[in-house]
Amino acid sequence: MDKVFSANAPLKPVLGGAMSAFGDAARKASDAVHEQALSSALVVNGNRVAEQANAAAQSASRFAESARQALDGLLLARIERLSVERDIYVGIAIAVMAIVVVLFSAMYRSIVAQVRTALQVAEAVAGGDLTQQFDVTRHDELGRLMEALKRMNASLLEIVRNISGSVGVINSAAQEIASGNTNLSQRTEEQAASLEETAASMEELTSTVKQNAENAQQASTLTASASDIALKGSTAVGHVVGTMTEISASSSKIAEITGIIEGIAFQTNILALNAAVEAARAGEQGRGFAVVASEVRSLAQRSSSAAKEIKELIVASVQKIRDGSELADQAGKTMSEVTRAVDRVNDIMGEIAAATSEQSRGIEQVHQAISQMDKVTQQNAALVEEASAASQSLEMRGRQLNQTVAFFRLDGTFTQPVAQSAQRP
Repeated sequence: MDKVFSANAPLKPVLGGAMSAFGDAARKASDAVHEQALSSALVVNGNRVAEQANAAAQSASRFAESARQALDGLLLARIERLSVERDIYVGIAIAVMAIVVVLFSAMYRSIVAQVRTALQVAEAVAGGDLTQQFDVTRHDELGRLMEALKRMNASLLEIVRNISGSVGVINSAAQEIASGNTNLSQRTEEQAASLEETAASMEELTSTVKQNAENAQQASTLTASASDIALKGSTAVGHVVGTMTEISASSSKIAEITGIIEGIAFQTNILALNAAVEAARAGEQGRGFAVVASEVRSLAQRSSSAAKEIKELIVASVQKIRDGSELADQAGKTMSEVTRAVDRVNDIMGEIAAATSEQSRGIEQVHQAISQMDKVTQQNAALVEEASAASQSLEMRGRQLNQTVAFFRLDGTFTQPVAQSAQRP
């Protein structure tokens, strides 16, 4: 009971007396029972025990009634106090709920407004409009989200602007590359055709140079033979000149002998004339001698005439031999010059043959180089075709990218397709 009174102090003044009386009655009943139990006679006084027990029961009943009344009072007071506390707590809860509702409404409106702004910006960006402008006034997570969305919009706007500018440059470059590739392809084809013609011409020239080299070799051989023949002719002309000189000397001796014969005939004619004169003086005795002298004179005259004719012929022959000797000498000099000229021609033809052979090898190398250039040109033509196809693909990609960028609106206007205004002619 001490614990009960300590926990509920108002019960102590109400139940303290009843509790004391009940305790005294109970102790008395207990003592009476104890005394009766310990007596030697074991005689039980039932009336006393009953009285003591009845007193204890009445005391307990009074205690129970007092306790009930006290507890009812305490319970009613507790109920009233709890009702007051309940009303206070309900009021506080209602006030708190009202405050929470007001704060939640304000927060809801603020959050919904920011979310609605973010949704509008996202829908505008999804629709290609990058011109949305908004201010961020919050500093919480939603504010950071809106700030990130604002930076994303600005970054996307700058990226699309750069892409739009780059698309124009790409399209222009692709068109220039395509045009250049087309011109280069045409020039490459023309160059390939020219190289083919040049290769054919070089092949013909190679054949011609080879033929010229062979001809030059043959000419060099013939020139060497001509040089030998000219040398032999010069030697023969030298022999002819020597022979003509000897003939001229012999003719001079014959002319001298003919002069002597002519002198002898002249003297014989004079002697015959003297003999005829002497025979005429002798008369008949000298008639035969006169006939002989006449015959001798006639022979002397004919010998003199023949000697004169021979002399004239020999003189003419000597003159002709001299002329022939001079001509032979000139022919010898000419043959010597011809021999030297043929030697020079032979040397020149040898040089021409060597140069022609070298030229033939050089032309063969040029022909091989031109053939290689033809192959390289054909490969370049194939590469140009591939580059042209790549540039056309790049131009098509640029147009597609331009059409994609044209979906966005920058600075209040949609981007204009660059490819439409820079079509390739």
